[in-house]
Amino acid sequence: MATRKTPFIKGEYYHIYNRGNSKQKIFLDESDYKHFTKLLFICNSKINFKFRDNIVDPKIDAFKFERGDQIVSIGAWVLMPNHFHLYLTIDPERSDMWENNEKNYISKFMRKLSTSYVKYFNKKYNRTGGLFEGSFKAVHIKGDNQAKYLFSYIHLNPVKIIQENWKEEGLKDIKMVLEFLDQYKWSSYLDYKNMTRRESKILNTRNFPDYFKNIEDFDNEILGWLNCKKKV
Repeated sequence: MATRKTPFIKGEYYHIYNRGNSKQKIFLDESDYKHFTKLLFICNSKINFKFRDNIVDPKIDAFKFERGDQIVSIGAWVLMPNHFHLYLTIDPERSDMWENNEKNYISKFMRKLSTSYVKYFNKKYNRTGGLFEGSFKAVHIKGDNQAKYLFSYIHLNPVKIIQENWKEEGLKDIKMVLEFLDQYKWSSYLDYKNMTRRESKILNTRNFPDYFKNIEDFDNEILGWLNCKKKV
């Protein structure tokens, strides 16, 4: 097995992402997005599970699954039609899992997540083979500026759905963008806006720097980036 260029170190922060083969869509309808968000929660566990046996057949809410200790902490996430982004760290208190081989924490979480989703996707759409463009990609986040940029980058990714080249051409209507983001369910944006929803359980911000102490701080960070891209 090839050695990953970016080693995973406990207490450090990482931007994790992947996309569909040849940029193909990995989410074809709302139920696909919903299933992936459930897996973001359930797969973040040392416990092995089978979705049908543990969730479907007992008819329980996936977000009430007793998952025990988390493998990683998720600080931000977004799902797009053909890719996803995650902001992860290894819980510094984890010291007893997988024989203390801490470099495996993120890899094991991503393996569980990817394998479970591909199995679901292939069965639903009667297909075989890989779905993602190889192994997931990882960037080691160093410093507050890079971390704050990543928060904005992840949460503003959906803007491309309504204006694909907004970064190059400038935003046409910031009010429309904010209204769109307030309706986009497939990211942690709404959780930072303090919306009450089940998906909030995906996040564990305890192990991340407290950049946004309240909604106003988060809004100001987002608006700062949007105003920088406003069309003049």
